[in-house]
Amino acid sequence: MNRKLIALSLVIGTMATTGFAKDISTEAVTATSMETSASTIGSDQIYRLRQGDELTIDVVQQMDLGANKTFTIRPDGYVSFPMVGNIKADGMTVEEFTQSLINSLSTYIINPEVSVNVAKLGGVRVYVFGEINKPGAYTLTKSSTVIDAIGAAGSFNWDTAKKKIFLIHQNDPTKPIEINLNNILKTGDMSQNYVMREGDILYLTKNSKISFSRDIVPILTGAYMVSRIGKD
Repeated sequence: MNRKLIALSLVIGTMATTGFAKDISTEAVTATSMETSASTIGSDQIYRLRQGDELTIDVVQQMDLGANKTFTIRPDGYVSFPMVGNIKADGMTVEEFTQSLINSLSTYIINPEVSVNVAKLGGVRVYVFGEINKPGAYTLTKSSTVIDAIGAAGSFNWDTAKKKIFLIHQNDPTKPIEINLNNILKTGDMSQNYVMREGDILYLTKNSKISFSRDIVPILTGAYMVSRIGKD
């Protein structure tokens, strides 16, 4: 083997053990970190009521209204409560819903004192497909953001195009929302970490990233063999 071929071999070895290897290890660390911190990211946000949540509601002036009962938020986002009928709950914080209930009860009770608690969290059924480690359907509780869904599905894989994944709302499938996951991971900007709704689909597309060991080494090896044959 001549000196040029030896030098080429050393360069390839250096690339594999420095820059490229560093990129691969960073990718792995990022994926693992995202998977383990998914619920933490979601829990930092103010919790908003959603369908399936079970509530306990007490009215001090008339304890019999909610005594020993739980009130479930229906798929249409409403709760049925004595005296006031249907009242919107989905998307509200507990404080906002409590105040709304107070306002409605004020028609019948003077200065009603109302206490609302979440007895049981409802789950949101979502679907994660494409370049994900465990594609399928998942029921998310407590927090149902894009990051939560990706974490539940085992995180993204090597071929995931992290700059272009799509959120498809069940009620508006013709207008997919493009998300730059890479920006979320690198900057911590959660503005695109959207809350997923019942029946939503998250689709991770495939990228054109080049792998040194998978794509470059075979080419260099082929060039090496051609060069050697020519020299022999």
